[in-house]
Amino acid sequence: MRFPISIPSPDISYLQLGPFQIHFYALFIISGIVIAIALTARRLTRRGASPGIVLDIALWAVPFGIIGGRFYHVITHPGDYFYPGANLWRTLYVWEGGLAIFGAVIVGSIGIFIACRRSGIRFLSFADALAPGMLLAQAFGRLGNYFNQELFGTPTTLPWGLQIDSSQPAFPADLPANTLFHPLFLYEILWNLAGAALILLIERRTPLRWGQALGLYLIIYGVGRAWFESFRLDPTELLIAGIKINMLTALLIAMVGLTLVLVQRRRHPEPELSPYLPNRGIRSSDPVTQSVSGPARRPATDS
Repeated sequence: MRFPISIPSPDISYLQLGPFQIHFYALFIISGIVIAIALTARRLTRRGASPGIVLDIALWAVPFGIIGGRFYHVITHPGDYFYPGANLWRTLYVWEGGLAIFGAVIVGSIGIFIACRRSGIRFLSFADALAPGMLLAQAFGRLGNYFNQELFGTPTTLPWGLQIDSSQPAFPADLPANTLFHPLFLYEILWNLAGAALILLIERRTPLRWGQALGLYLIIYGVGRAWFESFRLDPTELLIAGIKINMLTALLIAMVGLTLVLVQRRRHPEPELSPYLPNRGIRSSDPVTQSVSGPARRPATDS
């Protein structure tokens, strides 16, 4: 029996301002990026980094992440972009939706690594500071998927079933137009928010340094994403041996995260006193009390 309650999908996905279309998807992506930068800056500065250095790194990470996210999405959904008469320029239309977090993380990490080397910051130290902010950014990004009606699961009769327009490309042709679906965008939002809270809560009790917060992020997101992919409707997704590539990638990422936590806990039982690489640190002219070459300070606990 179907419940009379459901989640309606928005009938608009952008605002029209004169000749310009401002897509909600882009606004939520930008909002998530701003929140992640702000939280990361706070966390990294409390650990001894120079104020403003996170913004310098973000200028590398964000464009790399967007390029990687779009590239991964396009190659895993070839039927949406490569067919007779297709407009190949649509592969660049990010505002229509389609930024794969796996591609964003992988390629964005390259940008972060380059920027960290230029700034003298340890890559893993920056990634640890970024971990909860990434989950918050991804939660905001999923609101954009809601407005685009592009992230939903199998049919359901649960009271929070999601309404999807039958004209949407992923809507199964063999189902009635009034079918309700699992709101995967909402599930992932809640999962990501809980994951960010979990990382911050654990850090109140024990330091997560030397890449351990990054590893926990990979575990949290990888496990959750693998579960959500198991009942996501996406008919154009690339399969490997009959298994969704996103599910395989998610499980691999979770395994990498677990390995990172176990290895780094064994290799680095000592506290991380500075986020800077050896012989790199805050210059004497910077408005911070001391460089990494000075006396060791007790690491701050993030709130």
